[in-house]
This record gives sequence, structure tokens and C-alpha cells, in this order.
Amino acid sequence: MVAIKTEKLPSLSIVFPAYNEEKNITISIDRAQFYAKRRNIDYEIIVVDDGSRDATAKMVSDEIKADERVKLIRHKKNQGYGATVCDGLNAASKDFVFFTDSDLQFDINELDQFIKKIEGYDAVIGYRNPRRDPLMRLVNAWGWKYLIALVFGVKVGDLDCAFKLFRRDVLKKIKVKSRGAMFSAELIIRLIINKNKISQLPVNHYKRVAGNPTGAKLSVIFRAFKELFAIRAELNGELAQIERCDRIIS
Repeated sequence: MVAIKTEKLPSLSIVFPAYNEEKNITISIDRAQFYAKRRNIDYEIIVVDDGSRDATAKMVSDEIKADERVKLIRHKKNQGYGATVCDGLNAASKDFVFFTDSDLQFDINELDQFIKKIEGYDAVIGYRNPRRDPLMRLVNAWGWKYLIALVFGVKVGDLDCAFKLFRRDVLKKIKVKSRGAMFSAELIIRLIINKNKISQLPVNHYKRVAGNPTGAKLSVIFRAFKELFAIRAELNGELAQIERCDRIIS
């Protein structure tokens, strides 16, 4: 296990999944650069463009010209949130890997607390406190969390919070198969099965001011349910070996 000093990591990969985020992506990259440079962290920034139809990829390419530590992965066609995050995590080369959305709903400066906390843990995952989303999205999120708890026995404060920090050597041992909205839940479930140590911390969540979310589309929801039951069938035996109390992340 890589030892760290308070508020300092040996090296850090920052992953931004992006879909039609031309109004946000440059600001996200600039804030990440400022954060890492101010803390003297060896960093790379990986943007995964999931088939955007706007200027997202071009704007990232412009950032690369100014900083070779910025990298771009492009999907020719939209593949889904899970595939986008997964490709970013797999491309990471630093000791620690952090991913967050590129929609400016989180403040990267709150990563300081996660860096302090990860000493002694394999992953630190955020939960939005409070969550600044429309009522229907809040209802959908509650239902999804309840369903995951019912089907897998896994109880987490905020499954899909896009503010997570991992040790890269831990991620390398996990293969997540979901490519849609089930990705985050499956990742956490597989961490639990591998007996990795996970901690949770609250993070502020801000209202989206530009761009549009895609999680409420019927196609996204249908795909999430399909992946959920496929993963449950695959992991049935392994889940049976884990005590229920071990599946609760406080």
C-alpha cells in the first residue's frame, strides 16, 4: 500500500467523463490543473469524450496544446456513462485515481479531505450533502439505491456520486462489466467482494448551470435494469459468501 502525506499524493490521475460539455469542460480542466499545481502533485488529466456532438473534444484538444498532461480519449459513438468512466480509469497511470463529472457540480478542492482519508483505505467515495437535483431525479436516485440494497444487500449513502478516489493498484484487480448507469454500483459491489476497505465522506453538490443531464432517459434506465440483473446472476455465489454486515459502508 502506497503511503501518503497529509494533503499530498505521490501522483494523481484526474478523470473527467464528458458528453456535450463544451460550456463546462475548459473550466473543469483549468480548476483541476490549478488544484494539482498548487499542491505540487504529479498529475495527469484524462477527459473521455463519449461521442459528443458539440465542441467538447476540440476544446480539450486546445488544452492539450498548452499542457501535455491533459489527455483525450474519444468515443466515435455514445457508449454510455459506465463505458466512459471505465475507459478513463483504465487509462490512468498514476498511483491514485480520482474521477468526477465535468459539469461543475462538484468542487475539486474538497478532494483534500479524501486525500487525508485514503490513508488506510483502498477507496474513498463521496455522498452529496445535500443533493442539488430536480425532484424527479432525487426520486429516481432513491428508488435505485433501494433496489441495489434489496438485490445485492449493499447499503451505500450515495451510489452514483461522481466524486471518488481510488488506489490504482486496487482498480487494476477489478473488472467492471457494466457500461451504463449500473457502473458505479457494480464497481462498489466488486470492491466489497474483493474485501477492499472503503470509506465515505460528504461533498457539496451544486446545481448544474450549463448543459443537460442524460441519466433520466428511458434507454438509460432500461439498460441499467438489464445490467443489474445480469450482474446479480453472475455474482450470486460470491455475494452469498459475504456477511450482510460487511456490505454496509458507513
